This record gives sequence, structure tokens and C-alpha cells, in this order.
Amino acid sequence: MNAVARQQRRAASNPIRTVALGRLRPAAWAWRVCGLLLLLLGLALQPAGAALTIEIVGSGERQIPVAIAPLASEGTLPHNISEIVAADLTRSGLFRVIDASGITPIPVEPGDIRYSDWSARGAESIVIGAVAPVAGGRYEVRFRLMDVLKQAQLAGFSYTISATQTRNTAHRIADVIYEKLIGVPGAFATRITYVVKRGSRYELQIADADGFNEQTILASNEPIISPAWSPDASRIAYVSFEQKKPVVYVQTLATSQRRALANFRGSNSSPAWSPDGRQLAVVLTRDGNSQIYSIGADGGAPRRLTSSSAIDTEPNFSPDGRWILFTSDRGGSPQIYRMPASGGAAERMTFNGTYNVSPRYSPDGKSFAFVQREGGRFSIMLQEIGSGQVIPLTNGGIDESPSFAPNGRMLLYASIRGGRGILAAVSNDGRIKQRVTASSGDVREPAWGPMQKGF
Repeated sequence: MNAVARQQRRAASNPIRTVALGRLRPAAWAWRVCGLLLLLLGLALQPAGAALTIEIVGSGERQIPVAIAPLASEGTLPHNISEIVAADLTRSGLFRVIDASGITPIPVEPGDIRYSDWSARGAESIVIGAVAPVAGGRYEVRFRLMDVLKQAQLAGFSYTISATQTRNTAHRIADVIYEKLIGVPGAFATRITYVVKRGSRYELQIADADGFNEQTILASNEPIISPAWSPDASRIAYVSFEQKKPVVYVQTLATSQRRALANFRGSNSSPAWSPDGRQLAVVLTRDGNSQIYSIGADGGAPRRLTSSSAIDTEPNFSPDGRWILFTSDRGGSPQIYRMPASGGAAERMTFNGTYNVSPRYSPDGKSFAFVQREGGRFSIMLQEIGSGQVIPLTNGGIDESPSFAPNGRMLLYASIRGGRGILAAVSNDGRIKQRVTASSGDVREPAWGPMQKGF
């Protein structure tokens, strides 16, 4: 998320930091924000724990009852696949996992299933399978999803994996189950990125969507903000203050190599990838006030997309690459606008409320999430583009940085609970809610990664 909008929202809860949007000259405002951001991110934080903990605080109206039988010989792997699958489905808020204990023998093949045992426990479907060693120190993981009522197979796959791919395989199995029973792809086998401060260091981290397998991809004594995944999940763009001003970098995850993509005079911020991964939209103050530019993913000269006397910031591409949503105060207060991706005339999109910022397109392009301030509270909202209908998703006090799961069913965002920064998630109808916390410290700046191909 752009530092400008975020700092304005946080300022509302602290009179010392309050800065009215549009009342400062553009250049002065941008640098005031940078100074406030450094102060904000310089607050003493405690180190985060080894993994994020996800707590379900709201579920769907009806949960699908599904039994997850232990896979035969899964104990030979580092993790029990059945337990990870059960945790994924439970965390979604859409499933009720049926207890499989006490039923013997545990079925491995469809012919082993005594359907009356499972229907008596209320299961509508059951997952069975087995793990077997194969050549080269690898393992074959087989599973089937069976319909208990129809006594028929709904899905079945076999994966040949290494031991280190156990968790990812379990997430992919959960994705298959989710898609077969819900009707849309699952997003368990995805990753998230976020920023945490450990002692005097800021760390940009990535982790599996369930909070495990966290890795630090950048550590710095200066703030790191606004991480954004490339469409193929191979790179992350972000803003670092290590040169004592905001500079946009792009880092390749496989090699850890990075380059300064936007390091022009003034502020460089708010990177947003085009859907084809060839361009990024960035916000620069090189020509005065904050304006939106496009720049090649491998660098080059930026091309200006907005030309206004206002502050234009927080660009976000539509999934089809035709449009860019952005935040602007050109109408007197911060609102969300839409323009063609090549630049041009902009149309105002938000009219409900006097402070709407941080737009993020849904993966299907039919709606967008944003942050609305009302009465000193910052909430995540969802607006349908066709009808203009606005749906409130959160009411947490200070909620920001919305980021859609790649299937569009959940949004990850940053929040504050008990004076501490945490991550949280909410379904696109506002009914299912999760809190994502570290064992200590503050975690901020979330971004949900795209679907991944292969292991």
C-alpha cells in the first residue's frame, strides 16, 4: 500500500500525526509523509514467532461436513498430510471436519469404506489415501475424495514428491477438495508476503498461506513497505528506504537478485504489476506532486499516466489489464478513480463517504476492495463495479492494506488489536473472519500471492 494513504489513516487516531489530505503542497506533503512513516515504522516492536498463527473468529452459515481419514503410512513423511488438509479446510470456515477416530479399519481404497459408519457421523464426503516410498528416496501420495451419500468418487490424484514437498502436497489436496465441493479453485497452496520488525531490523518475509515455511527475503535497518507479487509469483516488488528515501526494487525469489526499478528524484512508491508481468505502475514525485507512471519490469524510462494538480497514488491494474484503479484527492477529498491502463480521462468510482483509499481489484474484475474512513474508524469495504453497491467487510477500528486471495473468496489485510499490529482475513461477503498473529511483535504490509504452477 502507498505510504501516503496509510499514514493519513493512522494519523486520524493520533492528533500529533494528523495531516489533512490536499492541504499541503504536493512535494511538501510527500516528504512529510515519508518523515511520518519513518517515525511510525521506527516504533519499538518485538520479534515475530517462528510461524503465524491463524485463529478462526467467524464461519459461514452452513459448513460442509467432510471426513479426512489418516492416509496409510503417512507417518513416514515429515508431516501428516491428513492433518494439514483438515486444518486447511477448517480454516476456510466453509467445512466441518468429521472426527475419524474410532473407526477401524481406516479405509485406503474405495472398497474398504463402510459408508454407514461415516454417514452415521454426519459426513457427506470422505478423503482416503496412502503414502508409499518409490525410487530415488521419493514418495507416492495417493488420495481419493468420495461422496458418502452416492458412494461414488468425486476426485482422485497421485503425486510423486520429495519429503520436503509434504506440506505443499497437502495444500494441493485441500485445493482439489475445495474446488470439488465449493465450485471454485482453492487457494491453500499459495504464499503470502508481509513485513515484520525484529529488533532493529525490518524483514520482508514470505510464507505459505497457512503461516508455515516462513523465509526472510530481505532484512534492512530501514523501513520496507508495499510488497507486490509478480503475476507468476517469481518476483516481488517493494519499497525500501535503505537509501534514506523511498526506492522501488524488484527481487527475484529464486536467486535473491534484485535491482532498483525506480530511483528517481524525490519519492518512488506504490509498485503494482500489470497482469502480463511486463510493466509496473509506480508513483513518482520526480516532476512535482505524486503522479502515476508506468515502467518496464526490467527498467527503462517511466511514462506518465496521470497529469493532474492533485495527488494521484495507489495504482492497481484490473485483471484484464485494461484499467487502473487509483486514489486521488482531485475532487477535494481522497476518492477512488478509474482510468485506462494507458492513461487518459479518469472517472470517479466511490461516492459513499468522504475518505476512500487503497483500491484492489478482485480477481474476476467485477468488484474492488478499498479502505473507508468514517468516524475515526478505518474499515475494509467491497464495491461491485456494475451496480456500485458497497458491502462493509470489517469494522475493526484500523484495518488497511486489503489483498485478495487469488480465488477471490478471502481478503488478507493489516489490522491493530490491543495496540498491536496483526494480519487478518475476511471472506468476500464479510461472514468468515480470521486473525493471523505472530507469537509477539507487529506484522504489517500483507500481500497474497498468485496461484502457483508445479511444486
